[in-house]
Amino acid sequence: MAMARFPRLLGPDDPFPPVDQALREPDGLLAIGGDLSPERLLAAYAQGIFPWYSEGQPILWWSPDPRMVFRTDGVRLSTRFRRQLRHSAWQVRADTAFDAVLAACAETPRRGHDGTWILPEMRAAYARLHRLGHAHSIEVVDAGGRLVGGLYGVAVGRMFYGESMFSACSGGSKVALAALAYRLCGWGWPLLDAQVENPHLVSLGGERWPRPRFQAELSRLTALPGMVGSWTTAFGLLPASALAG
Repeated sequence: MAMARFPRLLGPDDPFPPVDQALREPDGLLAIGGDLSPERLLAAYAQGIFPWYSEGQPILWWSPDPRMVFRTDGVRLSTRFRRQLRHSAWQVRADTAFDAVLAACAETPRRGHDGTWILPEMRAAYARLHRLGHAHSIEVVDAGGRLVGGLYGVAVGRMFYGESMFSACSGGSKVALAALAYRLCGWGWPLLDAQVENPHLVSLGGERWPRPRFQAELSRLTALPGMVGSWTTAFGLLPASALAG
């Protein structure tokens, strides 16, 4: 990858290039460098841009086209899985174990991938965003309070950007995603960004949106008043059985 020819962010005040300047190959690569300060990250997400890079690389910023998006009223769980949930003792909560969810997402092996993209500096950056009330975790716990699944992401206005999810028990991440969508829909947040397409997300109801459509909608949603701060009370304790439909 001949990185020298790509846009480079030289300092904390350098703006991002317009997202329509992102490369087609690799799909969505927009800029290189910069930092992971809260200000930089929030500015990125507000424009539909996210960081994603591996150890030994500079910070890489992406805006893929198409974009994987969930309508918050459109997450699909199979009939068989819903039947299982009717008898589940799992419960879902928010922002009570952010560091544990972040660590689990970083440490869970991914099929076809060695190592993790959630490097120590990334973990520190999202932990800072969490302390500032902009990054949130959704936690699925069993009857004994053990973490069995979860996800984390960033909220800007009324737009939620999912970053990563994990399962310690089968179905844990699906419950986290469905519970988040359920709550966001109830709050009047219509979209949940999932960044890049994969077959698992498509099976759960993810949609491929062209970049212009995604950008138009996020511009509207990020301008609306959101919920900065802990989501623990607002999210409440949601029984997984409530997602059975």
